[in-house]
Amino acid sequence: MVLTRESLQNGLMRDLWHSSGQNHRVLTDAELDASVDAMLATFGPGDPWVFGYGSLIWNPLLHFIDREAATLHGYHRRFCLWSRTGRGLPERPGLVLGLDRGGCCRGVGFRIERSVVREELRLLWRREMLAAAYTPRWITVRVGGEDVKAVAFIINRKHSNYAGRLTIDQTVQALATGIGSLGSSREYFLHTIDGLRQHGVDDPHLIHLRERVLGHEVAPQSDPADQCL
Repeated sequence: MVLTRESLQNGLMRDLWHSSGQNHRVLTDAELDASVDAMLATFGPGDPWVFGYGSLIWNPLLHFIDREAATLHGYHRRFCLWSRTGRGLPERPGLVLGLDRGGCCRGVGFRIERSVVREELRLLWRREMLAAAYTPRWITVRVGGEDVKAVAFIINRKHSNYAGRLTIDQTVQALATGIGSLGSSREYFLHTIDGLRQHGVDDPHLIHLRERVLGHEVAPQSDPADQCL
């Protein structure tokens, strides 16, 4: 199943959550819209950006007017969110990425035209915020030598699917075996590496992890919070 703008508009992610049997409550459309409006109320003039560090890089589904490599300080990219719907099953969860505290992260920034930003964020919220696994925040990212204000989705450490600091063995196992309605965790992982490389970004931690996942091997590895990836 491929995630598209149309499937998001038609409530695909909500359907997946309800069919998974998980007990975690999903937000209503009214709650999602209120969250978007609260974010926009604190932005100010100009075109906002969205910071992508995982699937947004290779499948943004946003109408944007600019896209460039971007660097965020204060958070790092980590496989720290269990996926029991899209990229895994309740009995065999996969993993997806979140921004966790510390370090820095190189990703991709998308500039959204102000006239359509509410519509685009409403769609994005139905993709990323339905189960409140992330906390949306305005953060400062560096794009093309300039600091810009962007929306970023920070992992919600209180969420029941927050995986914390897994061992490399646990991470490799989940990435190599997790498969859900939207495809496999392995596919998500490899697309993220390819998407980063298309923007001139090589993440040493992900590249090293790739060798283990493709061979389904495990080995000691440095923590991604220790360096700017």
